[in-house]
Amino acid sequence: MPHEESLIALLAIGLALAFVLGLLAVRLRLPPLVGYLLAGVLVGPHTPGYVADVHLAPQLAEIGVMLLMFGVGTHFSLRDLMAVKGVALPGAVAQIIVATALGALAAHFWGWSLGAGLIFGLALSVASTVVLLRALEERGDLKSSDGQIAVGWLVVEDLVTVVALVLLPALAGVLGGEVPGGLVAPGDNLWQTLALTLGKVAAFVVLMLLVGARVFPWILTRVERTASRELFTLAAIALALSVAFGAAKLFDVSVALGAFFAGMVINGSATSHRAAVSLQPLQDTFTALFFVAVGMLFEPLVLVQHPAQVLIVLAIIVVGKSLAALLIVLLLRRPLSTALCVAAALAQIGEFSFILATMGVSMKVLPPQGQSYIVAGALLSITLNPLVFKLLPARPATRAQNAQPAAAG
Repeated sequence: MPHEESLIALLAIGLALAFVLGLLAVRLRLPPLVGYLLAGVLVGPHTPGYVADVHLAPQLAEIGVMLLMFGVGTHFSLRDLMAVKGVALPGAVAQIIVATALGALAAHFWGWSLGAGLIFGLALSVASTVVLLRALEERGDLKSSDGQIAVGWLVVEDLVTVVALVLLPALAGVLGGEVPGGLVAPGDNLWQTLALTLGKVAAFVVLMLLVGARVFPWILTRVERTASRELFTLAAIALALSVAFGAAKLFDVSVALGAFFAGMVINGSATSHRAAVSLQPLQDTFTALFFVAVGMLFEPLVLVQHPAQVLIVLAIIVVGKSLAALLIVLLLRRPLSTALCVAAALAQIGEFSFILATMGVSMKVLPPQGQSYIVAGALLSITLNPLVFKLLPARPATRAQNAQPAAAG
């Protein structure tokens, strides 16, 4: 199929199936994203019938991640981020260490190398921001203190993963693998690479806070004065995508993190709410494509051929990682409600896990079956995550709202 037709076919068939199966999931009292994931499985290369372009789907899904993170940033100020750093920073780092150790331990029992185990465990330690935001929005917790801590926690995870992705090629020799250019000597330019990576991230953040915080609201305010709805929407889209793309290309920062900071620097301006509202339809559409793309990566046979390994991976994600986060938050002397919210938020994996797995396989450090286990764990944990959130007790404000109609009756 020509490339142009592949794009149209993916959008038409993928979104149509996502709608039908999403509606069916809702009828069965399941989250709609379960239907989106199944739509991806049906159009993926591992099931008979129509096969969508596996190269286009992740790119379209990435657009959804950018738009979604930009919208979150418009509701998440720097003050909010600094307010939760006492929990998010040490908590996320400690949780990543524990989850990575659990994954490496499982890999050791399967006979994998230490390098494979570290990459495998790291992939299991990072949660999907897209899944978290959807769950928080459905509960009405996105703007709550617990929701802000969960979002801040994942921002720290994103930063750690960005550093890991840049360092992995330099560590390929130590981990027993190779990169396209050949073997990398152990420790070759490691400290130089680390310093350069942290410097780029710091430069991007400073640029956003000093320049972006002044320029972006000014641009949107001028466009708003034209009274053109389509121009304002276009300006918001261009701002979100261009900053995210520029952050990735110039500063080696993930597109999700770049879009998040772009949205965050306009928080509090008169145009921030309108920008978020303008992007909402596109966010919903491309987020559905994100889950379709995840489903396309899933190979159903892995459930039959390696059920024990898949169950172990799922247990690490849903039980081990969440329990570690729960204990860490409690040790940091935060309320049980906060600990439960963060634990539920981390009971899944997503986009960064796939990137880490793909890089591990390409460097010949991670066995190919490791990528299959990670995708299977992602699909199952993403499906279960909304159900995990439903087990959480409702917040006092929510309970009071639910009690009002009953009292009136």
